[in-house]
Amino acid sequence: MLIAANWKMFKTQAETLAFCNHFRAPDGVDVVIAPPYASLQVALSSGLTIYAQNVHWEDEGPFTGEISPPMLTELGVAGAIVGHSERRQYFGETDETAARRAAHALDAGLSVIACVGELEAEREQGETESVLRRQLARFAAHERLVIAYEPVWAIGTGKTATPELAQEAHAFVKSLIDVPVLYGGSVKPENAAELLSQPDVDGALVGGASLDVDSFTEICREAIRS
Repeated sequence: MLIAANWKMFKTQAETLAFCNHFRAPDGVDVVIAPPYASLQVALSSGLTIYAQNVHWEDEGPFTGEISPPMLTELGVAGAIVGHSERRQYFGETDETAARRAAHALDAGLSVIACVGELEAEREQGETESVLRRQLARFAAHERLVIAYEPVWAIGTGKTATPELAQEAHAFVKSLIDVPVLYGGSVKPENAAELLSQPDVDGALVGGASLDVDSFTEICREAIRS
C-alpha cells in the first residue's frame, strides 16, 4: 500500500523540516512525500522517500521554470508526480505532455505517479471511461509507474467519490494498464478506511490532509488496517 503526500504550493523549508522531524512512517506502508521544489533538499535530509511535483521531458534546455530528471536524481529525489489536474487546469498540461514527462522520468530511473481523472461534467455525461481511456492511451506499463485516479470534481472540494465509484474506476484503469492505482480526491482520515479497503485501490495520493502531520499519519495507519 502506497500513501503519497502532495503538498502542492505549501510549506516553507522550515515547515517542511518541522513536519519531517515529527512524522514517523508506520511500519507496513510505503510513504512518499512530494514537497515544493524549494523544500526538496530539506525533505531529503529526513531519510523519507521524496518525489518532485513535476518533471520535464528533456534533460536540459530553454525551459524556464522546469526541472529535469538529472537535476532530481542528483539531489536524491526518487520520483515525480506528472499530469496532476491542477497542472492541466492552470498550466496547459495535456495527455501528450504528461505522458512525455512520465516516459522520460522512467527512462532516467525515477519512479512516477501519473494522474488521470474526469471532470464533474464528464462524469455527469457518462464519459468517465472514455476520458480515462484517452488519458491512459499514451502510458505504457512499467515497474516504476503508478497511476493516481483523481476525479477532478473531488480535488480540493471536500467531495469524495464513494468507495463503490472509486472501485469501479480503479478496476477500469487496471483493465487498461497493469500497474498499481492510487485514489486521489479529498482523502481524509474519516474516509480513508472505506476507500483503501476496496480491492483495486492500492493506496492514496493525499492533498490537503497530508499537510497536517497527525492527519497524514492517521491515513497511513488506516492503510495498514485496510
